[in-house]
Amino acid sequence: MNNIYGSIPPEIGDSSKLQVLDLSSNHIFGKIPVQLVKLFSLNKLILSLNQLFGGVPLEFGTLTELQYLDLSANKLSSSIPMSIGNLLKLHYLNLSNNQFSHKIPTEFEKLIHLSELDLSHNILQEEILPQICKMESLEKLNLSHNNLSDFIPRCFEEMRSLSWIDISYNELQGPIPNSTAFKNGLMEGNKGLCGNFKALPSCDAFTSHKQTFRKKWVVIALPILGMVVLLIGLIGFFFLFRRRKRDPQEKRSSSANPFGFFSVLNFNGKFLYEEITKATGNFGEKYCIGKGGQRSVYKAELPSGNIFAVKKFKAELFSDETANPSEFLNEVLALTEIRHRNIIKFHGFCSNAQHSFIVCEYLARGSLTTILRDDAAAKEFSWNQRMNVIKGVANALSYLHHDCVPPIVHRDISSKNVLLDSEYEARVSDFGFAKFLEPHSSNWTEFAGTVGYAAPELAYTMRATEKYDVYSFGVLALEVIKGYHPRDFSTNFSSISNMIIEVNQILDHRLPTPSRDVTDKLRSIMEVAILCLVENPEARPTMEEVCNLLCK
Repeated sequence: MNNIYGSIPPEIGDSSKLQVLDLSSNHIFGKIPVQLVKLFSLNKLILSLNQLFGGVPLEFGTLTELQYLDLSANKLSSSIPMSIGNLLKLHYLNLSNNQFSHKIPTEFEKLIHLSELDLSHNILQEEILPQICKMESLEKLNLSHNNLSDFIPRCFEEMRSLSWIDISYNELQGPIPNSTAFKNGLMEGNKGLCGNFKALPSCDAFTSHKQTFRKKWVVIALPILGMVVLLIGLIGFFFLFRRRKRDPQEKRSSSANPFGFFSVLNFNGKFLYEEITKATGNFGEKYCIGKGGQRSVYKAELPSGNIFAVKKFKAELFSDETANPSEFLNEVLALTEIRHRNIIKFHGFCSNAQHSFIVCEYLARGSLTTILRDDAAAKEFSWNQRMNVIKGVANALSYLHHDCVPPIVHRDISSKNVLLDSEYEARVSDFGFAKFLEPHSSNWTEFAGTVGYAAPELAYTMRATEKYDVYSFGVLALEVIKGYHPRDFSTNFSSISNMIIEVNQILDHRLPTPSRDVTDKLRSIMEVAILCLVENPEARPTMEEVCNLLCK
């Protein structure tokens, strides 16, 4: 570490005879300059532990002498370039702890000399490709903490060189390949896996269970069909909604088919409807785990053992001339388009003449509000866990603002809308007030949000911008550290220059005094939070900048 600040100068590409470039563990930010591809002699490139963002240049595939490539622990995003498959001499590739999405490139099959591959802690999706099995020299493979799904290819059993694998915390299912790598590896956090070792269920019991489960749920899960199909469905729903109110006779006929919304999209919502209503006792009070505004949240535990959170919207939201179902539609539209490890996982929805509800993952620890208000729970919520929650929310907002097209503003970031899983991993939830920012629109909107978290500019403008969420994040970050809403603290100290942060006076006193190292990290987080609370929205950092600052 050399404490280098700033971006990588494009002129570095003029050093055409350079063979090793190691800029790791510094404070380098910005995008990777495409001029690096002029370093034709480069065989080792290490840019890890910095604050680089954006995509990896496609031209990287021309660095054919590269044997060692480490871009880990940055904020790199978009797809992993297919051109990396052209780096035929690679024996080490580490892209972990970034924000790479989409699938693993099939071109990786050409990396036959690669001995170690680490793609962990990204947002990679779809299945593990069988092409990986063609990487005949691979010894260590880490795919943990992604969104990989489906079955593990059986060809892994033929990979004689593979000695260790980590596939933990994905959405994988089915039998584990019979190989030494998996026996020595890590697999927790995949509820659908089965096998004859460790604590996994046998595949016979698993298969029987999955067949029953799939029969019931394959017809009710909402596939990601794309914005076009979804918009067609929503438009059709609006037409049905308006016509139902105008024509009582048509309203009666539509009641005979309680699955109108799904029929618009050519889906049969019958199984979803029956399973959810049965699991919640027809939305009985006994199963209600939260209420607020126009909706109530229920815990639905199916006979299969799967547990879901069901957000049911009040019937009045759809029933009369003054009704405005936009909150329901906003949430469906937003959650269908986004996928991030720090955003609530969306499973499906249903809307009919009787009920309208959204089905999401169930998170046992509940909201931040619930934990911080409970002394016993707050004492279990450690400083490291609190810092990780703050960073998780920042990552989610950065994804919404900078990686979604068009950008999405949440508009209701608060402790009640941040949920925690069993490992205290944060999930941003409740997208009923979310706003898609259109590039050629004024983006004017009505007031939305929670008092105490709403940005001050709402007193004089109703224009939705990303800086609204930035302010709310600043309040939330201080709340997590203090243990309760900061109230006057967030307004009295709106800049670092007019305050001296006495950390120990601000920290949640229900926890033990943190170590000096942790205290320094908490102070840094508070300084970032205060930057987010600047009254002038233009002077606030972007969430991408916030993430970079939190990673220092």
